[in-house]
Amino acid sequence: MDFSIKAFDTKNTIQAAKSGCIAVAVFENKKMSAQAKALDQGGEITAALKSGDISGKPGSTLMLRNVTKSGAERILLVGMGADEQVSEKAFSTGVAAAMKAFGSIGANDAIIALPMENVKGRELDWAIRACVIAGHEAVFRTDAQKSKKDPAPAGVQRVALAVPNTAQAKAALAQAQAIANGMDLTKELGNLSPNVCTPTYLANLARKLGGDYGFEVEILERKQLEALKMGSFLSVTNGSEQPPKFIVLKHMGGKAKDAPVVLVGKGITFDTGGISIKPGPNMDEMKYDMCGAGSVLGTFRAIGEMNLKLNVIGVIAACENMPSGRATKPGDIVTSMNGLTIEILNTDAEGRLILCDALTYAERFKPAAVIDIATLTGACVIALGNHNSGLFTRGDDVHNALAEEILAAGRQASDTAWRLPVEEAYNEQLKSNFADLANIGTPGGASVTAACFLENFTRKYTWAHLDIAGTAWKSGAAKGATGRPVPLLTTFLMNRAK
Repeated sequence: MDFSIKAFDTKNTIQAAKSGCIAVAVFENKKMSAQAKALDQGGEITAALKSGDISGKPGSTLMLRNVTKSGAERILLVGMGADEQVSEKAFSTGVAAAMKAFGSIGANDAIIALPMENVKGRELDWAIRACVIAGHEAVFRTDAQKSKKDPAPAGVQRVALAVPNTAQAKAALAQAQAIANGMDLTKELGNLSPNVCTPTYLANLARKLGGDYGFEVEILERKQLEALKMGSFLSVTNGSEQPPKFIVLKHMGGKAKDAPVVLVGKGITFDTGGISIKPGPNMDEMKYDMCGAGSVLGTFRAIGEMNLKLNVIGVIAACENMPSGRATKPGDIVTSMNGLTIEILNTDAEGRLILCDALTYAERFKPAAVIDIATLTGACVIALGNHNSGLFTRGDDVHNALAEEILAAGRQASDTAWRLPVEEAYNEQLKSNFADLANIGTPGGASVTAACFLENFTRKYTWAHLDIAGTAWKSGAAKGATGRPVPLLTTFLMNRAK
């Protein structure tokens, strides 16, 4: 779906606009937006509201044809809630409903003339982004691996946003398109079957992104990882036939001497649990255990398209976690890249084992900040559900500032996180009689002890951890990757670039 900006004024009125469909807002108090009033020359919209044909509740819609004195073939009435002071949720719900309706009509183009400048607490940039992301979501396909594709919708292909044609609006639209494209890539990767989306597949995709956007890309193979003494990462790969890949991408859009932001992604392309094997039901969803890596690649797709003026490095540790005669066993002790020994009590706590070496590797970049992103713990889903990603970092002033940056970016992008503690007391739960650390803690606070495990490998720089186990994908009838937290990460980087 292609997006553009179309401004309306006294000379170029919305009534005269030639379009397959124009979407305008109506409200539960029987009122309508200014754009709807301009199109209500014959009273058809007023009549629809009075008759109760549309309630005005968020997401309700009604299609009108042959509206008097309108140059558009159709007018789509979209419910936007209680009154003209539109809430963020009501606007998002209404835009999603409009985009869905566009997919079922016989028109190639449409205009969104919803009250984008009248969303409570939000700037126009946010509303533009909400429209673009909703449009991408409406046409996103999950049938890439079907032999017979689902019928392609014949609906709207081009959408114009009725906003002032300013430099700021144009920039916001370009940024929104880049973020939506990054989310699409992340969703595509997450949804791919694990026999296709292997560590090698991710490495090849990183190379392609490098070619498309000028990133420097380096892929470290097993021998190089052995030379780096990444014993923790390599222990996870032992049971798999698929070779591990350690992927490094560099987007050097800032000044040469500027310290980079480093994004570290967990790339377990399939997680059986290893010897501590998972139960069978829903194990297919463990193809999503690479969504941390997918979000790093999606974010790089977005900042590459924007040509963001910031130095950003992506680090992805990619492998499978499989059971076999070579697989790591509970009770094994391995040595991480930074020299700490780890007693592996549960091979299904493998994400932290690959991330700890990746976090040690990140030291070499002398980073301004490091954020790791991982579908790390089911405990985070229990704590926060599917609404907020879990944010963990230390509690000093520097890390409090980083946490607020990330939380603010999440609120700005409507891709929210919630902060949980990282405290020395939790390290008591990670003690081992035989090694420096155990890879799981004693019962209680499992998402926190997982973050505290990672914290042991990050003390030479400013760091935060995002646990996206509850937000990276949906289960049930709507099963599929969500593209989160690409909006949060990209917004965080855009804010840093400013």
